[in-house]
Amino acid sequence: MTTATTRRPGERRISPVFLGIVAVMAAAGWAAWTGATSGDGTGLAVFVFVTAAWVVSLCLHEYAHARTALHSGDISVGAKGYLTLNPVKYTHAVLSIVLPVLFVIMGGIGLPGGAVFIERGRIRGRWRHSLISAAGPLTNVLFAVVCTAPFWLGLLDGVPAPFRYALGFLALLQVTAAILNFLPVPGLDGYGVLEPWLSHGVRRQVEPFAPFGLLAVFAVLWIPSVNGVFFDVIDAVLRALGVHEWDTYWGQQLYRFWQGTPFVPPLNG
Repeated sequence: MTTATTRRPGERRISPVFLGIVAVMAAAGWAAWTGATSGDGTGLAVFVFVTAAWVVSLCLHEYAHARTALHSGDISVGAKGYLTLNPVKYTHAVLSIVLPVLFVIMGGIGLPGGAVFIERGRIRGRWRHSLISAAGPLTNVLFAVVCTAPFWLGLLDGVPAPFRYALGFLALLQVTAAILNFLPVPGLDGYGVLEPWLSHGVRRQVEPFAPFGLLAVFAVLWIPSVNGVFFDVIDAVLRALGVHEWDTYWGQQLYRFWQGTPFVPPLNG
């Protein structure tokens, strides 16, 4: 165990695994930007770029939880490897990385991942507990701002259509992840923000439902009417940020290159 005065070498050094994912993201983004590929190759470039960028955002999401916990009193996160941005170090790598990527491939939804293990007993103060839970989805919010900045700043003149559409789809994933994560549902970060302010009795009653919160949200989203309202909200947020439905639609079509998108549509729709 790491103590306040001892620290294992490399426990805060960025992992080569994470750097490799960033390198893949950059290479695929370059391919989508320059048109180094054509036909189905363009879709493949968009697929790799968006998937790698999505994994990067998941790593940053978990890192934000861990880093905030570190500064709030849980010095154990370093020894667990959470500060290296290495996805294989997460307590629930399948929930944190694999499952969210599968949901992006299947349904185009930025599903929130599992959480790093925080030793809450080391942390004092309800505000600190709430901030630790909020840090993850706030990272998705920041990522969404970065992805949409070229849209609302009017910096897309001359940007190739495949890259623009990929950026629009990636923004959609970040917005959905932020909104879903902030839902006050047991097992999600939104409930984690609220939990410290609830009575002990309420928390004990809710605790058994925490493992099923994410599944419940997913099940509700399968209801067509709920799904429609949810994506109407997502579209409204994206429009406010300058991202048109045309961008996100064709971004998702290119992402699903295996469905055989026949061409890259023009920017003017």
